[in-house]
Amino acid sequence: MVSQKVLDACCGGRMMWFDKADDRCLFADCRREEMDVSHCSTNPGKKNVDPDRIHDFRRMPYEDESFYHVVFDPPHVRGISMKSVTGFSYGSLDRDTWREDIAKGFAECFRVLKTNGTLIFKWNEIDIPLKEILTLTNEKPLYGHRSGKKSNTHWVAFIKHEQI
Repeated sequence: MVSQKVLDACCGGRMMWFDKADDRCLFADCRREEMDVSHCSTNPGKKNVDPDRIHDFRRMPYEDESFYHVVFDPPHVRGISMKSVTGFSYGSLDRDTWREDIAKGFAECFRVLKTNGTLIFKWNEIDIPLKEILTLTNEKPLYGHRSGKKSNTHWVAFIKHEQI
């Protein structure tokens, strides 16, 4: 049993969080790593991925209906090197299994989400269009947001309805 009401299933470096230590959220990812990016001119220093819990978003170790709110922000690009700053920061999808992986991720997020709970899905369609990603779940989105004319980032909200 978990005490937090919110799950970030792929937290990475917690870049979207206003409070990167928000105790209402269980921050989870598949890795714990640090990268020296002192050579980067835009944001030199260190980047880190330091989740509260290590898990695979395709097979999460939580009981059914554990969270009121789930954030699902999986990697958006296929086959990028995890040794690159971009790969380290955002992760990489497998070139061959990405469809199955995202479908399993959606299914797991909805499994651990409480009935009437909300899932927020974040996707950047730099590599794969959002409309193709949304076919990987049978759940119906409520609404969404595109971050701007020059941005390909989308936020999509779902609600878990009672199973009949």
